[in-house]
Amino acid sequence: MTRTALMALLSHWRRKPFQMVTLILGLALATALWTGVQAINAEARKNYSEAADILGGGGLSELVQETGAPIAQDTFIALRKGGWLVSPVIDGWLPASGGRVRLLGVDPYTAPPGASGVRDAVAAVAIPDFVGGNGVILANADTSARLGNVGRPVTVVEGIAPGLAIADLETAQDLLDADGFTRLTVAASQPLRQTPLADIAPDLRLETPETADDLGRLTDSFHLNLTAFGLLSFAVGLFIVNGAVGLAFEQRRPVFRTLRALGVPARSLVVLLTVELLVFALIAGAIGILLGYAIAALLLPDVAATLSGIYGATIGGTLTLSPAWWLSGLGIAIAGTALAAVTGLVRVARMSPLAPAKPRAWAMASNTTMRWQLILAGLCLAIATLALTIGDGLVAGFTLLAALLIAAALVLPPTLGAIITLATRGTKSALSEWFWADTRQQLPGLSLALMALLLALSANIGVGTMVESFRLTFIAWTDQRLVSDLYVSAEDERDIDALVAFLEPRSDSVLPIWHVGRDVFDAPAEIYGVVDHPIYAGNWPLLATAPDAWSRLANGEGALINEQMARREDLSPGDPITLDGWETVILGVYSDYGNPIGQVVIAIDQLTQRFENIDRLDFGVITKDTAAVRSALVEDFGLPENNMIDQTALKAFSIAIFERTFAVAGALNVLTLGVAGLAILTSLLTLAEMRLPQLAPIWAIGLTRKKLGQIELLRALLLAALTFLLAIPVGLGLAWVLLAVINVEAFGWRIPMTLFPKDWITLGALSLLAAALASLWPAWKMARRSPSDLVRVFTHER
Repeated sequence: MTRTALMALLSHWRRKPFQMVTLILGLALATALWTGVQAINAEARKNYSEAADILGGGGLSELVQETGAPIAQDTFIALRKGGWLVSPVIDGWLPASGGRVRLLGVDPYTAPPGASGVRDAVAAVAIPDFVGGNGVILANADTSARLGNVGRPVTVVEGIAPGLAIADLETAQDLLDADGFTRLTVAASQPLRQTPLADIAPDLRLETPETADDLGRLTDSFHLNLTAFGLLSFAVGLFIVNGAVGLAFEQRRPVFRTLRALGVPARSLVVLLTVELLVFALIAGAIGILLGYAIAALLLPDVAATLSGIYGATIGGTLTLSPAWWLSGLGIAIAGTALAAVTGLVRVARMSPLAPAKPRAWAMASNTTMRWQLILAGLCLAIATLALTIGDGLVAGFTLLAALLIAAALVLPPTLGAIITLATRGTKSALSEWFWADTRQQLPGLSLALMALLLALSANIGVGTMVESFRLTFIAWTDQRLVSDLYVSAEDERDIDALVAFLEPRSDSVLPIWHVGRDVFDAPAEIYGVVDHPIYAGNWPLLATAPDAWSRLANGEGALINEQMARREDLSPGDPITLDGWETVILGVYSDYGNPIGQVVIAIDQLTQRFENIDRLDFGVITKDTAAVRSALVEDFGLPENNMIDQTALKAFSIAIFERTFAVAGALNVLTLGVAGLAILTSLLTLAEMRLPQLAPIWAIGLTRKKLGQIELLRALLLAALTFLLAIPVGLGLAWVLLAVINVEAFGWRIPMTLFPKDWITLGALSLLAAALASLWPAWKMARRSPSDLVRVFTHER
């Protein structure tokens, strides 16, 4: 009996193959977008861990020079003799044919046990091949391809972070032209007796290196944004699954009744349907994982550019297959299918063996359902209010975002119903009255698809508004901040005086861009010194300022801080600030888009008097003839081209990084809108099969099949247009949350919100096009339907 019941259930898919394709495709697309995002996030975090394990010596402490100068070999020898278990490291950037590579020189004999990343990499080759001036360089496959012109053999070792190469100390010194060591890694276990560090090398300081957790925390907001997009896309895809499952359950309702009447228990019927859906979920999940891998591979280069440009995090451009996200993809596919089918399974379980076959009963939502939707929407709005008023952090921001979107989706069907009711009151002809009444009757069956369209359109409007607002603000900000015509870096501090003397007669002004890294308010920050020049007051926008801020800054009476630090520490002009023991006052807050850490600006005299280890190599040059100054620096002064960047090139580079930063968001927006279009198609096909009893009488009284098809097309366009109009305020609310709440929590700055109505017109046209394409097939089927099918309605059991 069980086998017979199963074959009866499966026979539906042989007769309706398109429904099976729709079900599998919808679930596969939902799974693909989710797993693609998870694969990108997993790959990035894996690369963070690999890089931190090698660069940070597995989290071991390090000795570095207070002045930032190299550590002499004699100092290293003295420390070893004094009982310090330290290992030298040379760290620098190596120019290569495929782009620069970070080169790490290590000593395989003294590398401490905690530096597992270095030890594992070196263990892949024989020690005699690694050590010495002609030793091999170790890198992963992608990085090794970029090292074709370095004149040393390169060995591929998987597990080394992208953009990083490892060599012996002597090899690294030759290639980087380095004198001494960059730092000394300190083993976790040290002898009980040691000569005090102050007696051997008083100019060295002990510090903890960057770890994977540091970089992970810094990039958490970016990965959380990607995850939110993946989850939104998955939710939109589930509307397709829900429509396909609902249609299959609806059409098989007479079969369910017959099987129950023949003695199949309700529990057995539910189990068979569950097994059927589980098989579909596994098939769709496998397809979705493969599609997700393709999506991740396509988007990963843009993600890598974003993380490198904004956070300085290097990740690879290729994916590593991970069982974790394969299993999570299958799990999310099964969970999504269960969520989409739970209502239908409950109805099957409760169905009486002699229940009448009422197809519309499953498609039509009652007034009670609408009331419950409004109650749930009110609950979501309450949650959003709590998240906005008392919530804190990114989780509260995304809770606010999710609650608003869910509330808007739940309110959509009642709102459309109210609009249609108002439109009905103005009708004068019988056909118009039937059109509006029939549209209202179809609304419950289309509600899920229209909710999916609302979410997709709202995401497009919201994210588009955020990106374009950021673009305008960012470009205006770069025009103000990048005021120097040429940016120059000296090769060595010994060349600074000569470089300045060379530039002064050839330019209008030479502006030092000197800075030092320090902890401010227990967090890493950069402290910059500026000279007294009117170009700063004229071009640096201040978000908040004390009276005469720039003149007081020039006199050394205070400091300016960036928006990130001001928001994080709740600071404003007039508040005190302590910089390395020097207490001063905040004179103003300036915008600093794109910078993930705090920044302070003080007078350059204060910087040089109060701080050591200042980076003095960078200068901004104001000149009327940038090309002539560049040429003179290269030909007469001997400065390499790589040490100069003109304003135009720097702006172009910054904007290029900006464009690639949001390329991922744009791609996910397009995919989400496509999935929403497919959801509309599924729902329309569902209704087309169930609406013959409503359409046959209209055809019988004289309305042609072609006219009925045109009406179906018009109805889909009307509902899509109304949904788009309602999506505009929802999308703008989403943009406000992104700009004023989530962006502030994630990055520490707030972007002014700008409206772009022209983009809405384009998006509205795309939504109507998607609705037209989705409704074209059902309308065509209606226009081509055989009269015998319509006549049969009057004799079919209802």
